[in-house]
Amino acid sequence: NPEPGTDRVKLMEDVTYDTKLMERRQLSDNTFEAVFSRPSGFEFTAGQRIRLIHGGLERDYSLANAPDESEMVLCIRRVAAGRFSTLLSSIPVGTAFTFSGPHGYFVFRASARPPVFVATGTGVAPFAAMAHSSVSAFTLLHGVRQARECYYASLFRSKARQYVVCLSDEVPPEAGSFQGRVTDYLASQLVPDRYDFYLCGRGEMIRDVTWLVDDRFPGSMVYTEIFY
Repeated sequence: NPEPGTDRVKLMEDVTYDTKLMERRQLSDNTFEAVFSRPSGFEFTAGQRIRLIHGGLERDYSLANAPDESEMVLCIRRVAAGRFSTLLSSIPVGTAFTFSGPHGYFVFRASARPPVFVATGTGVAPFAAMAHSSVSAFTLLHGVRQARECYYASLFRSKARQYVVCLSDEVPPEAGSFQGRVTDYLASQLVPDRYDFYLCGRGEMIRDVTWLVDDRFPGSMVYTEIFY
């Protein structure tokens, strides 16, 4: 069922479109952008995702670009056991795909509460789409292992009220970074208040942050999108 306040979000769950891979852009050793052609008539709201389909495989990916752009950009981490990410990292540019969507209700909802975006790894993709569109003055916590995994850092620095990279595997190389996980930052650094929390990443992070919000930030709203 739709979440409250999401009547403006369009869902086209059963509609499929044709597209093709136009370009790959490397972001780090194991992460890249896959750029796809955008078919006529396809619309989405920043934060939504598509279900990419090829050769009997299906995988959901959040769009990382603004809704008014002429292409579709996916932020993908290649993992050894990931059949679709491995496919996308090696298949020839120009290969045809189909996709369905848009899917999901993980979109920005303006309110009187300050927005706090919390992401791990490539879970930052829907926040990139929001920042590319009209969303600004948010706090963004991006949990990564190393600084070279700070995807879209220049974009977020230009749009966020506060942008904090939470590094779990190395000492922060510059001011504004934090040594530790996003949960460590929330537990020790974020001033208690009522916030709108938007969480995107692994299920364990979303679970732990949700518990922390209940304990430390009562009266806040929590919106989630799990990246598998």
